[in-house]
Amino acid sequence: MGYIEAKAEDTERIYNLVQSTIKTIYPKYYPQKVVNFFCEHHKKANILADIEKGYVYILLCDNQLVGTGTRIENHITRVFVLPEFQGKGYGSYIMTQFENAILEKYDTAQIDASLAASILYEHRGYKTIRHEQIAVDDEVLVYEVMEKK
Repeated sequence: MGYIEAKAEDTERIYNLVQSTIKTIYPKYYPQKVVNFFCEHHKKANILADIEKGYVYILLCDNQLVGTGTRIENHITRVFVLPEFQGKGYGSYIMTQFENAILEKYDTAQIDASLAASILYEHRGYKTIRHEQIAVDDEVLVYEVMEKK
């Protein structure tokens, strides 16, 4: 298993992983317009911009990209694991790496959690500090802002 900082040439693979995961998992929790919003939010240009700033990491298993995450200071975002690799500890591994790095400089870690992931983060000791909403046409995107001390 390899956990490394992403490079620009990883953009396409990360984009495909993120889009595949959103399109597979999010329709169970959100209406289609909100799923589309997530897909647009995590477009290639945004991923590449974060890679260029050194914020994005990837998790490889036998040279296959199985997960990714983004960390900006003490804020964790865009943590995705391919659906066929979920439930095997890969997401926990990414989170542990981020939390360890955050604890070196900060007192708390923060994450914006989708409805699909909020329970997982609660099990890791995160607490909801506020609920957020974004209007998406006639639908509403609801997510949790969570924090761990």
